[in-house]
Parts: sequence; C-alpha cells; structure tokens
Amino acid sequence: MKFILSSYKKMLFILGIMLILIPQSLMAQNEKPKNLLLYDQQPYHFGFIIALNQMAYSINYVDNYQSIEHLSSEFISDGDFTITGDKYNVTSMMPIPYYGFTVGVVGNLRLGKYFDLRLIPSLSFGTRMIEYHLYDIDNQKTISFTKSIYSTFMEFPLHVKYKSKRHNNFAAYMIAGGNFKIDLASQKKEKNDQGQVKNIRVKRVDIAAEIGAGVDFYTGYFKFGIEAKMSFGLLNIIDPQGLIYDTSISSLQNRMFQLSFTFE
Repeated sequence: MKFILSSYKKMLFILGIMLILIPQSLMAQNEKPKNLLLYDQQPYHFGFIIALNQMAYSINYVDNYQSIEHLSSEFISDGDFTITGDKYNVTSMMPIPYYGFTVGVVGNLRLGKYFDLRLIPSLSFGTRMIEYHLYDIDNQKTISFTKSIYSTFMEFPLHVKYKSKRHNNFAAYMIAGGNFKIDLASQKKEKNDQGQVKNIRVKRVDIAAEIGAGVDFYTGYFKFGIEAKMSFGLLNIIDPQGLIYDTSISSLQNRMFQLSFTFE
C-alpha cells in the first residue's frame, strides 16, 4: 500500500509537539485571576468553529499497474490534453494535498470533570487532486496532467474530549471520535456533452476516524480554542468508471488535516 505521507507526517509531528509542550506551559504559569469560573460546570454549551483544512487522498494501487496497457478508448476528452497514440501505461499517480476551509457549530455536553461529548455539524470546502504520468507506447513520450475533484462536505463529527485540569485561564485537551461525511458537490459539471464523466469519480458518503489535540484559553467573555486534528477515511470511495483515471486504483480513502479556531 502506497501513500503520500510527507504532509501528514508533518501534521502528526505538530500534534506530538503540542502534546509535549502543553504540560510544560501549564507548569510554567504563575497563579492568576481566573475568568469564567463556573464555565466548566455547565451541563452543556454552544459555540462555533472556523478552520483551515488540507484535503488529500490515500491510494492503494492495483498490483503491477504500471505494466497494464490502456487503450485510447479509456480516455474521456476534456480539453486538458490531446492523445495521439492507441496504447498507454500509467507510470505514476500522485495525490496532491490542497487547502480549503471549514465552518461549523459546536455543541458540547459535559460528561464529567475531565470528559465532554462534542457534536460539531460542519461544512468543509476543499479540493482533492491527483497528478497522472502516462507513457505513450506508440509515440514513446510522456504525458502528464492533473485531475481535481471539488468537494463540499456536510460533516457530523462526534468526539470525546479529554481535558486537563485547568490552570489559571488555560487548559489542554485531546479528542478522538468519528465523523459521518456527505459530499454535496455534484459531479454533473464534470461531464462532457455526451454525459460521460471526464474525471475520476468518487462516492458521496464516507466515515472517518479522527484524533487531535488542542488548547483552550478562558477570556473574560468566552472560551477560545486552537485545535489540530487528523481525519482518516475508512471507506473505499472510488466509483470506478472503467477509465484510465481509475482502473489502476484498487481503493481510495479520504485524508484531511484541520486546524480549527473555536469560540464557545
């Protein structure tokens, strides 16, 4: 199984650094007057989030996909490039992370002194991209192009939040849970005049496992949080059309990193 992990290794590294530095920051603080003294005693509260995200795919390739010959009939013309040969090999497919943004509403239910249950209905806007490199067997030349899949996800993340003991106006926390996602973006615009989809096609529904960490700051009027989260799609979302864009892919999963700013 081959994944493009470089960006996500960096994101996981950021999460690890946060988990190391947060306890040290807590210990370094001197006692100060506390804001919102009874805030954590509330049975529930609400808020909203604004976030930056980075979406990408994780690809599992068909065995020996680089040796499979593809015919020109497996292409759907979209104006991106012109094919002149009859036979092609897919030499590589590389998922490229791309940036987007997320907005949502926070619903927080207190479970205990250190545990909360959080539901955060959200809309996430973003793009997933795959860069293709083909070899034209007849003309002995390489063709490269990129396919972009635009998405608008309606998301329903449900997380358990484990928070540290509050120190002055600061507390650290970790989250873990799942996310049910529906892609609202239609692929009708990805069809040519004959009604054929001229792009890789993906399924609308996905379920993801999520983990993250963050910090909360208690201001005089609200609680402000910064959170880093990784999301790993669990379902195979490829919807094969028998085209050169998807015949080398055995499974495809969503991946997303999100940096959120919460106001509660």
